[in-house]
Amino acid sequence: MKNNLQIGKLGEKKLIKIIEDLVLKKSGKELLSDDSFFFDFKNKNLEGNIVLNSDMLVSTTDVLPQMNSYQIGRKSVIMNLSDLLVKGVKPRGLIISLGLPKELKKHEFIDLLNGIIDCSLKYDMDYIGGDLNETKELIISPTVFGFKKPSDIIYRRGVKVGDILVANNKFGLTGVGFNILLKKKGDLKDFHEYKRSIMSVLEPVISGNEAFILSEKILATASIDSSDGLYKSLKDLMISNPSLGFEIEFNDNLIDTEAINYSNEFNVSLEELVLNGGEEFIHLFTINPKDFNKAQKEIQSIGGHIFKIGKVISEVYVSISKEGEKKEIKNYGFEHFIKRA
Repeated sequence: MKNNLQIGKLGEKKLIKIIEDLVLKKSGKELLSDDSFFFDFKNKNLEGNIVLNSDMLVSTTDVLPQMNSYQIGRKSVIMNLSDLLVKGVKPRGLIISLGLPKELKKHEFIDLLNGIIDCSLKYDMDYIGGDLNETKELIISPTVFGFKKPSDIIYRRGVKVGDILVANNKFGLTGVGFNILLKKKGDLKDFHEYKRSIMSVLEPVISGNEAFILSEKILATASIDSSDGLYKSLKDLMISNPSLGFEIEFNDNLIDTEAINYSNEFNVSLEELVLNGGEEFIHLFTINPKDFNKAQKEIQSIGGHIFKIGKVISEVYVSISKEGEKKEIKNYGFEHFIKRA
């Protein structure tokens, strides 16, 4: 039986001790108690720029009722890792600040930490330290970092007209997952045929293998993480690369079969599921056509995947090509501070 003791009864020092003990138990490394945090990379053959990302998780906007504490902790790290990995950067360390409501149960706090630490270990990151504070709602603010030579980083800027647009996974799963978790009232067991979609939201999986290869071999002209949705991610690429746009092939290379089946069964717009899902943590790359075959072979040789989903065009908009017809699309993607219906 779980202990329902609230963390407000424990106090900050005991909570920090729980963190220290869990990190030591799982990683074999002690957290340093000091005014600042230190990361020694002199003996790790690391050089180049320090590359950082910090993406905050806030319970009211980022956590679904169906998520457990372990999944929440894990997701807070995943959403930061993805933005680093897509640049071709291997993460090395994590600093994390926790804003915790005093009503949070001790076992929930421990599960949250286990999710954070386990994800850190999976991606070979050192959990270095952070901050702890009392807040009205759960807030997790990680900062992840790695090192990379500036010339080897895959930036957003660098897209050329005629480049091939590729992705390292297919779209639509999170669109389905969010539709089920937010709008359907039945038991999740009623949607067993869409388990991959549901789990893509609750326990997202990411890969950096494709970006590492494209970075190492200098085969990508640009990259971006798709966590705000496919359409918005392409619009963000257009901001960094003025005077161009994208034509997406709306076919099996782009769309996961679960999204197609769900769209047909529940009469939900397939475009909405694919273009507006968000939080897929799929990595998008642009590749010069002359380098595409080499890139595909190199990635397949390590068990990775890239799917050709479109091309870069000279018209300044995003369009989809479907059954021989081309149309401009707009108004998809997540944005903070914009009221949703």
